[in-house]
Amino acid sequence: MPNLADGFLWYLAFLFSTVFHEAAHALLAYKLGDPTAYEGGQVTLNPAPHIRREPFGTVAVPLISFLMGGWMIGWASTPYDPSWAQRFPKRSAFMALAGPSSNLLLAVAAGLLIRLGMTGGVFYPPNTITLSQVTAAAPGGLFSAAAALVSIFFTLNILLFLFNLLPFPPLDGSGIVPLFLTERATVKYMDFMHNPAFGLIGLILAWNAFDYIFGPVHLLAIQLLYPGLEYR
Repeated sequence: MPNLADGFLWYLAFLFSTVFHEAAHALLAYKLGDPTAYEGGQVTLNPAPHIRREPFGTVAVPLISFLMGGWMIGWASTPYDPSWAQRFPKRSAFMALAGPSSNLLLAVAAGLLIRLGMTGGVFYPPNTITLSQVTAAAPGGLFSAAAALVSIFFTLNILLFLFNLLPFPPLDGSGIVPLFLTERATVKYMDFMHNPAFGLIGLILAWNAFDYIFGPVHLLAIQLLYPGLEYR
């Protein structure tokens, strides 16, 4: 049975990271001319409007995934104007890129906090790396909880960054593709991607591909965090 204290820390990290991701989408869309998410109250770090929009993905799925596997996955969503995306596909692509970029920012921030904690003698490299333990502190007390929380933030945001970058619908990576296409090719691509059946197919492909991507990238991030140490 997963530890309930760990579950609380995982959900705290998941909810903030997911809300940050969606708010980044909403804010950039607003700045680039689509006020849909702004008018829907999504340009906020308050989780309430994001949970109301996707209660299953922001509450039920994370809790179920933690109880089944000891870590969390889930989703939220940001509304946008499809006609705006059709008229301005490059702007739409930058809006899609904002979400994964926000998770990369959070992963880097967590890594910097770990290094800062090591400098202050609070954190130290653990003997074994897990999804929930990227750094360690003396058992018990606030520093131990802080080490667990920053570890989860580091791991989870690398996971969200990588998964959302995969170029399969409905993931953000599929929306980023027009940045690398000509105008004519972009029109054909967007028409092609509007087939709703591709969403389920894309998720299946992404989930299978992710098994081969996350482990090596997470290990590389750990090696950058602790240069000179060997983890497997």
